Amino acid sequence: MRVLIMATPAPSHFTPMVPLAWALRAAGHEVLVMGQPDITEPAVTAGLPAVTVGERYDANEVIASKLAAGRRPNQSGSAQAGPANPLLLAQPWLIHAKYLTQQYLALAREWQPDLILSDPLEFSAAGIGGILGVPVVHHRWDIEPPGDTPLELARKVLGGRMAAAGLDGDIPDPALVLDCAPRSIRGALPDASAPDPARSLRYVPYNGTGTVPAWASERVRKRRAVVSLGSLTAALNGVPLFRSVVDGLEKLPDTEIVVTLPARHREALGPVGADTRVVDPTPLNLFLGSCDLLVHHGGTGSSLTACAFGVPQVVLPQIGNESVWAAGLADAGVALAVVDPDAQDDPGRVHEAARAVLGEPGFAERARAVAEEIAALPSPADVVADLEALLVPAEGR
Repeated sequence: MRVLIMATPAPSHFTPMVPLAWALRAAGHEVLVMGQPDITEPAVTAGLPAVTVGERYDANEVIASKLAAGRRPNQSGSAQAGPANPLLLAQPWLIHAKYLTQQYLALAREWQPDLILSDPLEFSAAGIGGILGVPVVHHRWDIEPPGDTPLELARKVLGGRMAAAGLDGDIPDPALVLDCAPRSIRGALPDASAPDPARSLRYVPYNGTGTVPAWASERVRKRRAVVSLGSLTAALNGVPLFRSVVDGLEKLPDTEIVVTLPARHREALGPVGADTRVVDPTPLNLFLGSCDLLVHHGGTGSSLTACAFGVPQVVLPQIGNESVWAAGLADAGVALAVVDPDAQDDPGRVHEAARAVLGEPGFAERARAVAEEIAALPSPADVVADLEALLVPAEGR
């Protein structure tokens, strides 16, 4: 089986698919990742073959151009994406698909996949699958509501282009939807009780490659709290937020603080206490198991990696769908969410949230329960058989 993997040019949309790609290769199937450098570079780093189309997208530049000086997205009136505002998350990728569909289609026709595995927001994939007559599998990376609102938007925006390229009829529904968000985290969605046809898939923590840092096994205090607010947060005027968080956490007794922050922002962060370690961005899967608390922005990788390791969280959502993750994690009892930007900038509020999560045993207990829930879900190796089964009717004709 030849599996073409497609994703929007955002590494965090691609990396959740890497363990399934590994499982496919281990089962003897051919895999090819196709996309812009934003995802093909991480693909190669993960040991996957890739073909690059176009130039780097760099969503940071697009977002930064709309921000007032010194303001973060959540301080600038940027709306949060979610079930009530699906267009906000979909719009940039609809534009992206309009310009790259023809190039993607040409390469797909040349490679002749049997199946396409896609990020749900890579809207060109569904149309290309329809044109080639091959099944498309959506691999969710987000807490998505049941339903097909983003796909309906794609049909309206891209339907004419797909018809001109040879698609007969509407852009088809995916043959299968895979979902690695545990059901306990979905409780905050307005329509969480609605039927969801997705096939559950175990989230396997993968945030990138590297070596386990030596400090991970060197405990200097009773507890360890990690601050991982994301390189995007730092780049979008977020270094003062890092400062506020560090100031709040340093008030915790007998607690070591680890802050992941690109070197170019270290000077702006300023001096830190003796029990605070500032390190280069490091894949969380390499060290999070040694930690007692994760303070983060609500990104998919951070949220699910902490859940998989059973680590309780404090979430400070900044942009996009991060407020949805914050609500889901808080609803499941594994995190406290500090949503208001002014509260996020108050070291006292951050301190109180962290103190509550570390001091109330229920957060750690529920975090461990969610980790057990994730571990019980079908592994990527198990799900390979579901993908193989999609081809049986076609091959049997």
